[in-house]
Amino acid sequence: MEQSLKNRLTWGPVMLAALFGLLAMDHYVQVWTRGTGPNAGLGIGGTGLLALLAIVIPLATVELTALFAAENVRPYRILAAAGSYALMAHAFMTQFEWFKPVAASILAFIIVGVMLASALRRAIDRQSQDAIHRMAGTLLATLYLGGLAWFLIALRVKHSDNFTGSTMAILMILLVVKFTDIGAYFGGRALGRHKLIPWLSPGKTWEGLICGLITAGFVGMACAPRVSQLTWGKAFVFGVIIGGIGQLGDLLESMMKRDAEVKDSSKLIPGFGGILDVTDSPLLAAPFAYAIFSLF
Repeated sequence: MEQSLKNRLTWGPVMLAALFGLLAMDHYVQVWTRGTGPNAGLGIGGTGLLALLAIVIPLATVELTALFAAENVRPYRILAAAGSYALMAHAFMTQFEWFKPVAASILAFIIVGVMLASALRRAIDRQSQDAIHRMAGTLLATLYLGGLAWFLIALRVKHSDNFTGSTMAILMILLVVKFTDIGAYFGGRALGRHKLIPWLSPGKTWEGLICGLITAGFVGMACAPRVSQLTWGKAFVFGVIIGGIGQLGDLLESMMKRDAEVKDSSKLIPGFGGILDVTDSPLLAAPFAYAIFSLF
């Protein structure tokens, strides 16, 4: 057995156990807080998901800024991580009625604040050289990580007439994205003949992609009974769309890694690469999942 596969079989279950543990905590905290607190009727949701992202986002920031540095774009890591934290906290707070009237203003302030803080940080160094690169890189890192994570948390705490956020909705996104990869891998090995994008990801094929999307659709259907107001038909469509977006997220990171001339974003997780290599697909899928659940 290849060492890479051994590492995946070892570390994969460890990451899954940690994920399920935090999502279980998320669910039970919401149940326990339904009778008390500022959100007594619904409970406080998203605590486990927020904790999970609070752990991985700083590590992902280090990896992303390292990729940027290969093209001489050097964001301020601490500012990017702080901006991401602020965006995630903002998404978490949107579940409270008292916060909603000021939510839009605070969101705009966070984004502009990151840009201005980057400019001020450069001014403290008394240097104007690469100021635009520093500001743009810091803001891009914040929006790529914190901005996409915002949608994941906001979806978890969302409450509307046609959708109620839950840990199962988040788990559904993660399962759909990852089973797309699994379906595409085995489908590509068995049936792959036509390369998808040979200059970017030579291992991917059209046949593998189709197998992956079909797998994603059926995984969506399997999750449907436990997700708010989601029929099997809608769940299949959801799975296909989110699975496809997840593949785009993987290709987007591949493009950045090729530009930086590296195979993986880091070697933090044996067999998987770095945090970005694990989170790229679900993060990019998050805003589309938010939009779909809002429309459904």
